[in-house]
Amino acid sequence: MAIQHAVLALLARGPSYGYELKGAFEAAVGPQWGPLNIGHLYQILERLSRDGLVVAERHPQAVKPDRVVYEITTDGRAELDRWLTEPSPRSGGFRDDFFLKVTAAARSGEPATVRTVLGNQRGHLMRELRNLDGLRRRSDDPVVRLLLSAATRHVEADLAFVDDAEAALLTDGGAALRTLAAAATDGVAGGPADRSGDGPARAAG
Repeated sequence: MAIQHAVLALLARGPSYGYELKGAFEAAVGPQWGPLNIGHLYQILERLSRDGLVVAERHPQAVKPDRVVYEITTDGRAELDRWLTEPSPRSGGFRDDFFLKVTAAARSGEPATVRTVLGNQRGHLMRELRNLDGLRRRSDDPVVRLLLSAATRHVEADLAFVDDAEAALLTDGGAALRTLAAAATDGVAGGPADRSGDGPARAAG
């Protein structure tokens, strides 16, 4: 879990408490990540404490409730070092909601459906690019600008996939879509490829 290790990295700089960690995390990663839910953060801190990667100590306050301050342990530093020295595979693999939409649209055999799916996604991604560009221009933090540039490259790659899908599915007069739709029809019950009725049950009748 990346956030768990990011919290360890923040605590490696010194002891801290929940809301201070929340603010430090959001300042460090920039606006493209979005706000960190404080309840989720406390769940992470509880898990880190349970695993012996941090220790928690209550500090009494005169008026407010006790403040719980967290400090990284030797095991926590070792886990942080392990995480930092390992490569990072894609957390979700290559499963993607948009890819499933393209699959469904393509197998419908309808060019208009494919154009709608691709056009809507292209418009969304172009808005994302403009938003990221604005955020990057307004940021003074070089690390945040770097993260925003990385996000921009991901969006540009997604746009390239939209272009690839358009070229593969819409530039041949609909031949590819007709082939996909026919294959999909052949695979459903009652289609030409459905031979369930030719099996032993039918012979027995």
